[in-house]
Amino acid sequence: PSQRWRRSAARGGSAGHSAGAVGSCSFYLALAAGRCLGRGPGWAAEGAMPLLLVLLSLLVPGSAALEPISLSIAIGAASVLTGYLSYPSFYCGFVECCPGEAERPNTTALKEDLDNKLFGQHLAKDVILKAVTGFRNNPNPRKPLALSLHGWGGTGKNFVSQFIAKSIHKAGQKSKFVHLFIATLHFPHEHQITLYKDQLQTWIRGNVSACARSVFIFDEMDKLHPGLIDAIKPFLDYYEQIDGVSYRRAIFIFLSNAGGNLINKVALDFWRSGKDRKQIQLKDLEPVLSVAIFNNKNSGLWHSSLIDRNLIDYFVPFLPLEYKHLKMCIRAEIESGGKKINEAIVDEVASEMTFFPKDEKIYSDKGCKLVEQKLLYYWERL
Repeated sequence: PSQRWRRSAARGGSAGHSAGAVGSCSFYLALAAGRCLGRGPGWAAEGAMPLLLVLLSLLVPGSAALEPISLSIAIGAASVLTGYLSYPSFYCGFVECCPGEAERPNTTALKEDLDNKLFGQHLAKDVILKAVTGFRNNPNPRKPLALSLHGWGGTGKNFVSQFIAKSIHKAGQKSKFVHLFIATLHFPHEHQITLYKDQLQTWIRGNVSACARSVFIFDEMDKLHPGLIDAIKPFLDYYEQIDGVSYRRAIFIFLSNAGGNLINKVALDFWRSGKDRKQIQLKDLEPVLSVAIFNNKNSGLWHSSLIDRNLIDYFVPFLPLEYKHLKMCIRAEIESGGKKINEAIVDEVASEMTFFPKDEKIYSDKGCKLVEQKLLYYWERL
């Protein structure tokens, strides 16, 4: 794996999206984008004219002996074509481009995704929408946006990271500017932490150099070797530039099951006291959550400088899902498959799930994680 990482990092790529070689780009796309040769879009304007003239001399028979008026027409045509090729909307039609300063996040789509596809998470919806919108609308952020999402599996953390990525880059997690790291896949061996740190820094440096609006998602933070994530601390700090590169417009998202028990306890205490879960506020959870994560030896953020130096902007709690939220997940899954909702089947699927605590059976112990698999059994009846 380390050799693959070196090759990817050397090309300015990441684990999921490595930069392509020059040979992978057609000549015309090279003219249009310039990025295929590792250059910025401005290259198209300054480099396309000489190349087009060379093409004219090769493609037009007897071009060396063209009459002055014919040559002028040819040069004029080349100039017009060069103008089109160097225009951002033109070359970005062929290759994915990094969002420019004037481009704003698709907050409408982000809000719709949060409203229609995330259930039972009033805290996460509010924090994520305000944090991402505020950050992207800030013309001069002092540091990158760092979000740490916590809760049991199936509560929506991965969904939210996908929504954020899609609001910044249209292709979402398929974008070459969105980079997903999975602890058990990309950092499996504890004895190679030093190597992983070097590779991680190289990856981030290369990708932010290519696109200031890069998004980095770290999944399974609770399984990450303690100390490894501190390698990215300089990139999250309040530096204007590091070696000529600014990281202030990047977004870092950490996903973890750590802290889930604490979140569940707070939710259960509210339920037992007769309070609505929507009365739970961020201030009820965020301070104790950050301390618990910092002191959790099974967390990749154990005694991390990211917490110690207050470089994580928000610790976002994801509450355990109740029976009614589980049914919302089932209905949404049915609709996404193009089927008509059958409430009898919704009830059947929900009743197959397991709940906790043992006596009260209030919360789904796997959230909505198994909904898709459970529905397969009933699909023909829908």
